[in-house]
Amino acid sequence: MPRKLPLQGREISIGSGTLCSEYSASLLRSLGAGVFSTAEVSALDAARDWAYSGLVPLTGYADSPMQGPGAIPSAASGALDALKLLAGKGYLADLNGARLLSERAAFLQLDRQGQTSANGSCHLIPAADGWIALNLARKDDWDLMPAWLQCSMEICTWTTVTEQVGRQPVSRLLERGRLLGLPIASADEPPASPDAWFSVSRGVPASIGSRPRPLVIDLSSLWAGPLCTHLLQRAGARVIKVESEKRPDAARLGNSDFFNLLNGGKESVALDFSRGEGRRQFLALLSKADIVVESSRPRALEQLGIVADEVIKSTPGLTWVSLTGHGRDQPGGNWVAFGDDAAVAAGVAAATARPPVFCGDALADPLTGIHAALAAFAYWQNGGGVLLDLSLTQVTAYCLSSFSGFERGSIVSSKGAWRLQWREHSFEVSAPAIRPPLAAAHAPGSDTGAVLDEFQIQC
Repeated sequence: MPRKLPLQGREISIGSGTLCSEYSASLLRSLGAGVFSTAEVSALDAARDWAYSGLVPLTGYADSPMQGPGAIPSAASGALDALKLLAGKGYLADLNGARLLSERAAFLQLDRQGQTSANGSCHLIPAADGWIALNLARKDDWDLMPAWLQCSMEICTWTTVTEQVGRQPVSRLLERGRLLGLPIASADEPPASPDAWFSVSRGVPASIGSRPRPLVIDLSSLWAGPLCTHLLQRAGARVIKVESEKRPDAARLGNSDFFNLLNGGKESVALDFSRGEGRRQFLALLSKADIVVESSRPRALEQLGIVADEVIKSTPGLTWVSLTGHGRDQPGGNWVAFGDDAAVAAGVAAATARPPVFCGDALADPLTGIHAALAAFAYWQNGGGVLLDLSLTQVTAYCLSSFSGFERGSIVSSKGAWRLQWREHSFEVSAPAIRPPLAAAHAPGSDTGAVLDEFQIQC
């Protein structure tokens, strides 16, 4: 018999009747809680939240910022507010979910660029019969361009790529790109609205409350996973960041202040996964965890002999959070995705404007990170024993479709500043803002010995 949902039997009261509180209520209901709320769906709330989020300056063309589609900032605020309710009074009180969506752009000083992503690595390109998003965030992806486009390219630039893409149909570009491991998506018709924002398979639950706060092993990198574990840390969890000695988190090479924001205060363990001893230590450490968060395609961990379902079954009470671009199931389980192209795949660019334009900065990453923290905490509170599958594309599509069809406001310039005008209401447009890190991230492996000794794992 299937286990009940983690919050089944809990009655939760939601306070103010706003759009974000209604989204909080819907998420808590999807986790099994009984929720009383008095919210009315309001396009005015959506406009206000868009103006406050910091996303408007990152959406649209250089000379014309835009309000994005639906109520995505309201959804982010609602998801974080739901986590606050579960974590208890005093935790996460200073954070606003909508503002989390734009804070990386503040550190990197990003701006809107129309059909080029704010960070410059992803482009929306017209193909012969539609539009695609291509994200060339890695140097190796540029080397794949001749094979992908099946042409000789002595000089490979965005101009030459765009010319070649325009001669080929979307279906062929997607098929070849995914086989080669390129982050690529269709930017035309959005997918069907998902019924759920995560999926779950079950293992062995533990007795509830074995620890007052969870021990989290963070195997993730870049943004979505580290944000998830950062929020769990702010909710009281102990977080141990585990990296490969030979391939540490690539985000360490990026903006150090943003890396510190997401990873400050986490203990750092580095292991040599190429050696049997390192893999043994890795498995032993996983067996001590309450929550594991990882952002690899399933086959990447399987190559190390780590099969999530098997680890869950052998570790009672473990909540395993798998963050992927397009889900763990095939064929999407082998597809590569980053935040910008995943948001396009979810339909955000097409819903923002026609022709499509980018909305926000790698929007799918922070949306998924917030939702993952909520799901992980809820299942941990109920004894764990689950594998949670959250994909960047599914979570973003769920947020986009939750409150769709709203009348959007217009962005006007007033006294040197932007304002969002919705009917007779006017809101100041907030810029992305830096949230200061609370601590510096630990150097890679600086806590390896102490952690292994604590858990009596042989060094």
